[in-house]
Amino acid sequence: MKKFLRLTKERIRKFGQYWDLLVLLVQRDLKLKYRRSFLGYLWSVLNPLLTMIVMSIVFTEMFKRKIENFPVYLICGNILFSFMRESTTQAMTSVVGSASLLKKSYVPKYIFTLSKITSSMVNLVLSFGALLIVMIFSGVRFQWMNLLGFIPVLELYVFCVGLGLFLAAVTVFFRDVRNIWSVVTLAWMYLTPIFYSLESHTYADGTMKPIGLLIRRFNPMYMYVQQFRYFIMQWYVPEIEVPVMTLMWRGGLVAVLMLFVGLATFNATKNKFILYI
Repeated sequence: MKKFLRLTKERIRKFGQYWDLLVLLVQRDLKLKYRRSFLGYLWSVLNPLLTMIVMSIVFTEMFKRKIENFPVYLICGNILFSFMRESTTQAMTSVVGSASLLKKSYVPKYIFTLSKITSSMVNLVLSFGALLIVMIFSGVRFQWMNLLGFIPVLELYVFCVGLGLFLAAVTVFFRDVRNIWSVVTLAWMYLTPIFYSLESHTYADGTMKPIGLLIRRFNPMYMYVQQFRYFIMQWYVPEIEVPVMTLMWRGGLVAVLMLFVGLATFNATKNKFILYI
């Protein structure tokens, strides 16, 4: 136990030495994303807002979705899932894309992965501006509970760090992962209640269909999205949804486990990266 604590303390101290580098890498990623863009950072607000408008029209008019405050319901799920997809996709190539720098000097390899996820986190925070606008126009009442929305966001960030480290390590050895991941995230999006509720996966007698049970029990994004919706708009269906406290501890547990898997995979393979990049 003492050895573990000493090793953890040493790693935290070492991470602190490269904090300035992490900040610089995040700033670089943000500048590159909005380089030569007329609206710049404003796109972090406009993009989720315009996506919400289009999807609201499609699913309320064409598919006749009947969910209360559907625009807020939709944007809550969309911005969190977009963060997960963007951060992990960028993290996946973070080591491979930094090959020239890694070959010339010693830098902790995880810094590049962490910077990609953190820059996406900044974009997520900026997109809360779009959420605020939608809440105002939808008449959602602001309450102190809205502030607790940081809990699922923090859990999702930790989850994405772990998943990003895992994908970054695997991509060094298997470049095809980049193509596979786009298909995985597409399927994952449809298996997450972003533009539908789990009520659509219930039988007439109110019991849950197998696909609904699968989503509710084994989809981490369900845990984070539903938590966030609960704190933002108090959206809750007791008959079929999981209590928010259960979602909180499950989401936290899954995030920590994913972080452990990501760190273990990354640390076990990082010394071989230089041979493959």
